[in-house]
Amino acid sequence: MEELSYSLHLSNDKNKTKRARQFAKSSKLSTTSLSNNAIQTHQQLSKVDKHNLRKYDNDKDLICIIRGTSSVVEDTKNLYLELFEDARIKYNEKQKRNDRKIENYFNHISNDNKRDLACEIIIELGDMDFWADKNDDFKHKMVDVYKEQILDLENIVSNFKIANATIHFDESSPHLHIVGVPFKEGSKNGMVVQVGKSDVFTTDSLRNIQDKMREYCISTFNKVYDLNYSLKIKEEGRNQDINVKNMINYRELKKEQEKNKKRLNELNDKADDLQNKSLQITNIIDNLKPNKLNKNNYSITNDEINEIKDYIKQTQDTTSNLKTTNDLTTILEHYEDDLKNHSKEVKNLQQRIKNRDNKINELEYKLDFANDTIDELEDKVSKLEEMLEYFKNLWKRFIEFLQNKFFSTDKYDNIIQDLYNEDILDNDDIDVIQNNKSKNEEIER
Repeated sequence: MEELSYSLHLSNDKNKTKRARQFAKSSKLSTTSLSNNAIQTHQQLSKVDKHNLRKYDNDKDLICIIRGTSSVVEDTKNLYLELFEDARIKYNEKQKRNDRKIENYFNHISNDNKRDLACEIIIELGDMDFWADKNDDFKHKMVDVYKEQILDLENIVSNFKIANATIHFDESSPHLHIVGVPFKEGSKNGMVVQVGKSDVFTTDSLRNIQDKMREYCISTFNKVYDLNYSLKIKEEGRNQDINVKNMINYRELKKEQEKNKKRLNELNDKADDLQNKSLQITNIIDNLKPNKLNKNNYSITNDEINEIKDYIKQTQDTTSNLKTTNDLTTILEHYEDDLKNHSKEVKNLQQRIKNRDNKINELEYKLDFANDTIDELEDKVSKLEEMLEYFKNLWKRFIEFLQNKFFSTDKYDNIIQDLYNEDILDNDDIDVIQNNKSKNEEIER
């Protein structure tokens, strides 16, 4: 049973620090040295729009939109209204201060340094080698396969809604770009419904999603194409020593072999000529006449000598060319045998690299999740600092209130004493009040 590879990749914010993320967002350059392929801002979504829908080169014939319209940005904005508008209106109704109200949730998240505006998922079935010899009709059957995949994805991940899904046929293999919005419901702080990438896509949930999606994909593929393929098994493999030096200049040697095929045909013709020539030489030798003076010697003409010399030279040249061609053919056969023997090792190495990349992506996702958690804790600390500052000011105003009320008379001394006894005021507070009271009494005198 033949096997196909499958990959499902989620765009990921690989920036590790708040400074790095902020730089990536604020940078006016088209590229940045900080790796970041998550969709965090309106600007980044526009780049995805242009890439996925081939708006850079206007080559739209080799793409197929199976969900959404010709604008990923507008599709995402409309999805935001569908998912969050009711929650935004209800949230604003509860706010007494206008500066806390959210006028546009799409713009609000685009300007938020801590959350992604949308997510992109890329799905691919089969590698470059599988698709290399397939015609356009065969490739375009993947439309039915990928249409089923987006339905499967929304069923598996109920808190992820797809805004746009586009298939690319202009690269090494047909693959699907999905842009959507993950969301969480029942939030106690802020809007009841909010974007929530880190809540929807965790390491465990991604593993579960990938396992289910790959099984659904190969099943749909076999049904659409009426084939019986299986998926390549994920395996660790082991270290393999690949004899890379045997691959050096292989293509050049292959081209040289094609040239030698022509030379071989020419040599075959020369061989036929030599065979005819050898008959002539044999005939000359058979017809040599004994010398009259010595019967052991034979007489030969100059023309016959020249003809024999020409035969010898032609034989040497042809033999030399045959030897060179045969040597090269032997070398190429050795190369091809060696490559065949190592093809399994190469596949294992490729699988190990892919597994390593998957592990790296998982670790990067964990780091992102940890960074998000740190950001949330920093927010909480910031809010606690604000509350502490508020109560400090409140306490200061309370002390000032006591000073203003009690400095002119002693009739509240019992109240002050009770506050002290109840540990509401301490000695320092009493000193502040009493000192201020004494100063004011001196002023009145």
